[in-house]
Amino acid sequence: MRNEQVLISGASIAGQTLAYWLVRHGFRPTIVERAAGLRVGGQGVDVRDQAIEVAERMGIMSQLRSAAADVTGMQFVNVTGDPIARVDTQKIKDKYDSAEVEIMRGDLVRILHDSNAGVEYLFGDSIQALDQDDDGVTVTFEHGPRRRFDLVIGADGLHSTVRRLAFGPERDFVRHLDHYFAFGNADAALGPDRWVTVYNTPGAMSGIYRSGNHAQAKAYFMFRSPLLDLDPRDAAAARAVLADRFGNESAWNVPALLDGALADPELYFDSLGQVHMTSWSAGRIALVGDAAYCASPVSGAGAELALVGAYRLAGALAAANGEHHQGFHDYEQSHRALVDRKQQIGPNLRLMVPKTRPGMAIRNALTRLSVLESMAGMERIMAPKASDPLPDYPRTQPLSPSTIGCSR
Repeated sequence: MRNEQVLISGASIAGQTLAYWLVRHGFRPTIVERAAGLRVGGQGVDVRDQAIEVAERMGIMSQLRSAAADVTGMQFVNVTGDPIARVDTQKIKDKYDSAEVEIMRGDLVRILHDSNAGVEYLFGDSIQALDQDDDGVTVTFEHGPRRRFDLVIGADGLHSTVRRLAFGPERDFVRHLDHYFAFGNADAALGPDRWVTVYNTPGAMSGIYRSGNHAQAKAYFMFRSPLLDLDPRDAAAARAVLADRFGNESAWNVPALLDGALADPELYFDSLGQVHMTSWSAGRIALVGDAAYCASPVSGAGAELALVGAYRLAGALAAANGEHHQGFHDYEQSHRALVDRKQQIGPNLRLMVPKTRPGMAIRNALTRLSVLESMAGMERIMAPKASDPLPDYPRTQPLSPSTIGCSR
């Protein structure tokens, strides 16, 4: 196998899945992760369609089902917290015999990590510079010593460092979707068990996510806004923006939800964006998951694209015997059609965050008439799916790694 030494930037869903399959195809992956350990926060994500098949081939599908979020549906409330409309998503899944699983992002990351024997981890570090030549890539780390790798894969999300270093500035690839999104910890008493509860004002939403299998609830916020001059890693600035946007809201449980989110040290705040690129590789460097083709959280397809894309990338490299030009080309050819379909997010944003009070009233009326449940059911039938079957790439016996579970 050529190009065995592969550096992956990012220990989230795409990075962990890619490492799993690279090991099984005979490669030696190393994952570098900026955080000091696994980042196990996050919202609920959907494992559906071909992502289920990938999880089954990894032998983790039963674990995913055991850890499922177990959410009944979504309800919209008025200023006093009284329900005014509901969508029973569990009923829709049962009616259409859906095999998909909603799981908290952190649980999925942890399950993937526990499956990854034979992977070297470099926690608490990040890539500072990449210098590639005909024989490999010299990687300069922020803290650790400089090292050589055969290939480098960016699985480091919407604001990918690898993409910036190898392809160019973020503004060339990220399309802002005119909204910002935040979530953090919340007091579970603020919302009913197994429901996502949402309160809207024109152009904004506040909500609480109560998983049936988790004691910790999550507060959600979303609001319309042009792109702000804001560093996504500046936690203090993010908190200031969120507090300014929702700090004067006194309806329902919004003040308590905001207090909980702002107190969460792992508060997530970012723009809603999509990544569009004409190519996902440049020489010996490639991208996978959100770094290459983020569809945004409102697409519901992030985990699916990450799992399937990582599986295809590892398999394509193996099928090409490690020859990266061919492997990267085949990965992109096999996966791009699904990405293009999943980035068509339809009316999701307009339904979650109506611009006007008449828009809110129409959405609520459609919900009470079960129109949205019918639409959601049809979405499960008509939703864009992969046009090609998932390849069954031949596996190589894993090599005996010199470092297992190493971290720094």
